[in-house]
Amino acid sequence: MRLTSEFWVSALIRRCFAENAFAGLTARGATEAGAIYIVVDRLDGRYDLYGPAPQSFFGEGNGGERLFEPLLSLADREAVDARLASDRRMDPDVWIVEVEDREGRVFWNVADSGD
Repeated sequence: MRLTSEFWVSALIRRCFAENAFAGLTARGATEAGAIYIVVDRLDGRYDLYGPAPQSFFGEGNGGERLFEPLLSLADREAVDARLASDRRMDPDVWIVEVEDREGRVFWNVADSGD
C-alpha cells in the first residue's frame, strides 16, 4: 500500500530535521497522490532537483515505495525554478519540498537507471 503524499512529505521533513538538515514545504499538492518534487539547496548557489521516477524505473516487488530520479544536478536557482514551472504547467497539483543541506545528502529513494 502506498502512503499518501501528505504523509510521505511530513515524514521526509521530519527525517531531514533528524539528520540536521533543514526542510520546508513550498507547495502543497493533492493530499492523496500529488506528485512530489524535492529541491536540495547546497547553500553555495548550487541546487539539485529530484522528481518522481517514471514507471519504467519500478521493478517487480517495489511494494509501492516512492522512487525519485535526479532531474537537475548542481544547477543554479533559475534552472531549478524554470524546470519546476514547466512541470507545474503540466500538473499544477504538485508538492515541492525544499531541503537545505551543504552536503547535498539524499534522504529518499533514488531509482537506479540501470546504467
